[in-house]
Amino acid sequence: MVKINKVYTKKGDKGKTRLVGGALVAKDHPRVEAYGTVDELNSLVGTARCFNGQKKAAKRRNKFDIILQVIQQWLFDLGSELATDPAFRKKKDIPYSITEKHVLWLEEVMDAMNEELKPLESFILPGGGPVSSSIHQCRTVCRRAERRMLTLHKKEKLSPWAIPFINRLSDTFFVFGRWVGQSLGEQEVLWEPRAAQNPDWRWK
Repeated sequence: MVKINKVYTKKGDKGKTRLVGGALVAKDHPRVEAYGTVDELNSLVGTARCFNGQKKAAKRRNKFDIILQVIQQWLFDLGSELATDPAFRKKKDIPYSITEKHVLWLEEVMDAMNEELKPLESFILPGGGPVSSSIHQCRTVCRRAERRMLTLHKKEKLSPWAIPFINRLSDTFFVFGRWVGQSLGEQEVLWEPRAAQNPDWRWK
């Protein structure tokens, strides 16, 4: 169990931070950018859970919350993995947290939800309700996390399953966004090409 007794240390005031293992790096180092974006994503998943919790109590709502909570736990595992100095990991022989089983689990969840969805006829405009809107935010930030991780991967090799996991997770959020519209009663707003060329916006 982790114990944190003091939040501020004053040691980061000069733009440096320490990785797990003690290595000192700049706060805009690609590794910090990567785990910082994963942390941002985790916060957004928490927001989605809060909105989901405001829905009328139902089995589907509760199951969806369990899924989102699992994803939050795994994102924290991934962030911890990214925050660990590679040399320290090698020296201490620390295993990676994210493995193939995590990727397969996401695929299983996606397949189960997709079976309930109608074929997609157009691209989706984010919106339609508080849960779906927040889920689409998760999707886009997840894509950014993937880009940050790829940037880091070019400099320092990541675990074999870290990038497949974050890639599959963004796909999962897309399916979530659609599923929420159908199962939790939020609207699915579709893109209509060229539909907004001459919108009647005048209110007088």
